Amino acid sequence: MNKLKLGLPKGSLQDATIALFEKAGFKIHVSSRSYFPHIDDAEISPVLLRAQEMSRYVEDGTLDCGITGADWIMENGSKVDALTELQYSKATSNKVRWVLAVPEESGIKSVKGLAGKKIATEVVGITKKYLAKHKVKAHVEFSWGATEAKVTSGLVDAIVELTETGSSLKANKLRIVETLCESSTQFIANKQSYKDAWKRKKMQQIVMLLKGALAANNMVGLKLNIEEKNLKSALEKLPALKNPTISPLAQDGWVAVESVIEESVVRTIIPALKDAGAQGIIEYSLNKLIL
Repeated sequence: MNKLKLGLPKGSLQDATIALFEKAGFKIHVSSRSYFPHIDDAEISPVLLRAQEMSRYVEDGTLDCGITGADWIMENGSKVDALTELQYSKATSNKVRWVLAVPEESGIKSVKGLAGKKIATEVVGITKKYLAKHKVKAHVEFSWGATEAKVTSGLVDAIVELTETGSSLKANKLRIVETLCESSTQFIANKQSYKDAWKRKKMQQIVMLLKGALAANNMVGLKLNIEEKNLKSALEKLPALKNPTISPLAQDGWVAVESVIEESVVRTIIPALKDAGAQGIIEYSLNKLIL
């Protein structure tokens, strides 16, 4: 039997990724004692790995595909195919930034001010490339954690840290000087694996289902019955991905309308539809929305 070796991120993205796969139709069971989860698809062989090292194992063919951040692909210099961006939450832009930060009272105003200084970060490669681009020579050391504390305690002059809103840095009395790069979650593939017809099709199917599950986030389906004479008024109140589906009912002069809308607007739309003459209004949740 053909097998697709799939890397799932261990750590902060693990629970969200497993929940996403389950919404896409894959049941995954993770044991606390194993790095090899069980999935109810005999054609997939999953393994849990840190996102930081995922692209290296995909690049060398140990894995056919995996989920990681674009930042770790850059940091590792990996040559992989990025098949799609996975936006886990519609509540955020899904973009995170690696930023250069210094204490609020620091006199450093730009990357040029780092000449001869000490910088701590987890992304040593990205930081060194950024410094080289700006022709700045500084000492860059790998940080194993508690990076923000190192600069506030004076162990280093600056840090390059991951942030989404900058609130944590501000809370630690740090000031963002510059943004080195942005990153988002990516589904990546080994270049040779993607040339294999079976593996490519399997990956494309998984991506389609994952994107369908993500597209369904915060969306609901809405069904209703209404007299044809009131249809135009109802449609004016009903946002839809495209035109809603309209079907005739057995009772003359009546139609059924079905649409997909943002969950956040349902509470205002349903009363408006009721006022327009709609009956039998049904709201239902969605698992996948294939666009």
